[in-house]
Amino acid sequence: MSDECADPASGATPVDPDDAALTSGAGDNGFGPDGDSDRDPARNWQGTRDHDRNPSAVGRQLLRAVRQQEPTATLRSWLANAGHDDLETIRTDEAVGRAFWLNVYNATAQELLAERPHLYDSLGRVRFFRTTAITVAGVDLSLDDIEHGILRSRRSKYGLGYLPRLERTGLPQGYELPVDPRIHFALNCGAESCPLIFAYDATDLEASLGHTTRTYLEGVVSYDAEGNTVRVPQLCLWFLGDFGGRAGVWTLLEDHELVPPGSNPSLRPAGYDWTKAPRAFATRSRLEK
Repeated sequence: MSDECADPASGATPVDPDDAALTSGAGDNGFGPDGDSDRDPARNWQGTRDHDRNPSAVGRQLLRAVRQQEPTATLRSWLANAGHDDLETIRTDEAVGRAFWLNVYNATAQELLAERPHLYDSLGRVRFFRTTAITVAGVDLSLDDIEHGILRSRRSKYGLGYLPRLERTGLPQGYELPVDPRIHFALNCGAESCPLIFAYDATDLEASLGHTTRTYLEGVVSYDAEGNTVRVPQLCLWFLGDFGGRAGVWTLLEDHELVPPGSNPSLRPAGYDWTKAPRAFATRSRLEK
């Protein structure tokens, strides 16, 4: 996450017959088959052929494999050796690209936590976010590269979301996506305060991000009518510019009926718990807490 995780202060549609989408549609966490989901999203993943793969499918497969604790070397190799033509859809279709990079970020963050946990525990997590997490089209990418270089269209993790990011990812500019502030409620770097990990698919990304945003906000936001103050996710303040400033945060809260219309309350941070909490995949039991 940032830097969702780098601390600034220190109803799915199958893609093809061999591919079932993992989604986070309202009421469905997109995961199984442990009895915590209405469906088994792994049902058609087995046997997907290399020549059938597309980046969108591979991103979902990668996340599923990490959740199921299965090998990911073949999927990583496909992404590392893919050409820009192979990755055309994640450059030309914003929904496809956003879903792909959310899945890849969440999958690779979990692999880093499992394989190199010391990076999270040392030096304020700086190395965790800057080390290579995955190689795509021959370019080594860190979690910072994916979040701030691609998903946030080269915005700095510092400066409250108003400053440009000077570092380049190494991928062509066409991979960068316009900022959608809801990604902050979808990226999970392994901290206790991170959102739950859902799987994303372009076919219902709008509904999925709406669902995950509401889930996160309802678990964090608290409004004090007497003082007209509201405690909001720290993420909203760390990346205030992504949300369109304070007015944008007020609109977000009003849209989710968490503050009265036109109240424009004072914004207070709800705090952020950086305690390491890996494998926070969405399950029915977690959603019902």
